[in-house]
Amino acid sequence: MLSERRLQVLRAIVQDYVGTEEPVGSKALTERHNLGVSPATVRNDMAALEDEGYIAQPHTSAGRIPTDKGYRLFVDKLAGVKPMTAPERRAIQNFLEGAVDLDDVVARTVRLLAQLTRQVAVVQYPSLTRSTVRHVELLSLAPARVMLVLITDTGRVEQRMVDCPAPFGEASLADLRARLNSRVAGRRFADVPKLVEDLPEAFEPEDRGTVSMVLSTLLETLVEENEERLMIGGTANLTRFGHDFPLTIRPVLEALEEQVVLLKLLGEAKDPGVTVRIGHENAHEGLNSTSVVSVGYGSGGEAVAKLGVVGPTRMDYPGTMGAVRAVARYVGQILAES
Repeated sequence: MLSERRLQVLRAIVQDYVGTEEPVGSKALTERHNLGVSPATVRNDMAALEDEGYIAQPHTSAGRIPTDKGYRLFVDKLAGVKPMTAPERRAIQNFLEGAVDLDDVVARTVRLLAQLTRQVAVVQYPSLTRSTVRHVELLSLAPARVMLVLITDTGRVEQRMVDCPAPFGEASLADLRARLNSRVAGRRFADVPKLVEDLPEAFEPEDRGTVSMVLSTLLETLVEENEERLMIGGTANLTRFGHDFPLTIRPVLEALEEQVVLLKLLGEAKDPGVTVRIGHENAHEGLNSTSVVSVGYGSGGEAVAKLGVVGPTRMDYPGTMGAVRAVARYVGQILAES
């Protein structure tokens, strides 16, 4: 275990290196931070931190920089989440509230996260498998043609045309709509098949074919959209950090093009808390020089998807964690109200 003073020295090194991009020396630390000890003592502490792998000496520089292990300890023990200011919170709210549909919410969220953090923003669309049914609407387009509209709790809207085997009257359609919603509204997608399997029997024999057709279209809608979708933005931000990537930025850009890699990076949506993966904690080799800060978002206190940012390991962790968490909270509120 590191002493409290050495933890303070590590915190000061991380803060200075993130702020200045320059390796940090003992003299600069004692001048900039009220550590209450001499430069010689700080030098001893830095030597101990280096021996234990928390900081390293790049090239022949007299200063030190944090290692992945040093950043990890900083995030776990030393970094509080930096709260957003009232104007920042208002700006987030105003920017996201103008969204007209789910695609717009996701697009605005990506743009906002990239601007706030000046990193690469990644937002996962809410997964249908983790969604619940908000409402099923049935609209008559012709005597034997119905439009089915499925609305989820995350604001996703799916529309399907149903060609009925026989004409279906408005009264029967209203009856089916009411019975269907009484069974499935507020229920998870996975539960719907069982909830509606005996519904055709509640109708006259001549209407059962149409009811079955509507139900099979609904069930197809629930399962066919199960692919995970992502939106990414702010990739150009990485060019500002060229010297943070030891050889080239190319492996990072290539990794960001792979959707499967990004989904693994964001992690399981059911873990709603802020997750930070630093450097070599990222399994994909192309991302060993980056850190990923992600968090779950959703309505009703349950995460239905993840959002986050990818940037160099030399990042403002408290500020990035605060921005990611605040944006996720507002996105969740918008989905709950949509």
